[in-house]
Amino acid sequence: MKILANDGLNQTGIDLLENAGFQVLTNRVAQDALASFINENQIEILLVRSATKVRKDLIDACPHLKLIGRGGVGLDNIDVEYAQSKGIKIINTPASSSDSVAELVMAHLYGMVRFLYDSNRIMPLEGETRFNELKKKYSNGKELRGKTLGIIGIGRIGQALARLAYGVGMKVIASDPFYDKQVDISIAFADGQTLTFSVPVVDMDTLLAQSDFISLHVPASDRPIIGKEEFKKMKAGAGIVNAARGGVVDEVALLEALDTGKLAYAGLDVFENEPTPAMRVLMHPNVSLSPHIGASTAEAQERIGEELANLIISNFKS
Repeated sequence: MKILANDGLNQTGIDLLENAGFQVLTNRVAQDALASFINENQIEILLVRSATKVRKDLIDACPHLKLIGRGGVGLDNIDVEYAQSKGIKIINTPASSSDSVAELVMAHLYGMVRFLYDSNRIMPLEGETRFNELKKKYSNGKELRGKTLGIIGIGRIGQALARLAYGVGMKVIASDPFYDKQVDISIAFADGQTLTFSVPVVDMDTLLAQSDFISLHVPASDRPIIGKEEFKKMKAGAGIVNAARGGVVDEVALLEALDTGKLAYAGLDVFENEPTPAMRVLMHPNVSLSPHIGASTAEAQERIGEELANLIISNFKS
């Protein structure tokens, strides 16, 4: 069987699949040429990440597809129910990238509270001539220890983030309609010890009012989860990180909250208009930026490749 990994696949996954008798193509085919390529090359398995969209028109145009795999958590770029109605199996790797996303959120948080997002821009330009001024400008940072982190969506990634936050001494609360009262989280240490913490689950208004920092870990939505009204309910000087999906934070309302000082800073790994984010967002002096790389670590990609390969093998070689 032929597999097209249109958004790439780690070599570990490729090796596992090829050793099991599959032919793996890693061509990056443009969206508008994808159906033709799949049909001309008799592709039966399509693997994607977030860049490639697998909508009804593509599914209809490729009747020989037997399986669609998503390397990652969300399936919002795939018309899952329609594909399944056509007898196409859908797989994804929800656990493989949780730690990578959580670590990126912590990187944004640390970078925000110590103004690294700004100093890394300014120091190469003005560090030689304005060193003492810049030292004074960036000397009123904060520590994360003792601050409250509000996690919206306490699934696998939210729980991975909570583990890291507890590790640096933060307080953690969560809001999630799928959980009641609390979520118990175990943290395994390098010496073999394990500790269990209980994350209180609160309503959204309580989370907004009590959190010094907020991180979102929710699926794509047809409306923002955090908009103008939600920003009004947040603490003055709070920070927010979105490493979930573009559009779950209203970027216009976010910029307004930053401009008025309601928010001190924001970290964005995802954007409303990917892959062409709004220039106003990219240029804002209080926004820490990364180009949708939450799951893009070597370790996560190896886990994703291995998990996808094993799922495919179990589906077709058992």
